[in-house]
Amino acid sequence: MHDLFPILMVLAMLAVVGSLFVGLFFMARGGRGDPRRSNKAMRLRVILQGAALLLFVIAILIKD
Repeated sequence: MHDLFPILMVLAMLAVVGSLFVGLFFMARGGRGDPRRSNKAMRLRVILQGAALLLFVIAILIKD
């Protein structure tokens, strides 16, 4: 169980960084792209950040 949370936290953080770059890519395209895609990517980033933060808090609470 103690090995699971660090792995999940790293995966969650990588997912946050990935969704951030996807959202930035869509925003950088300017008027050529669909702004809804950028908004969805940024909403996904916020959700993933919340999940990563929750995993971090849980890991701290169960720490020996």
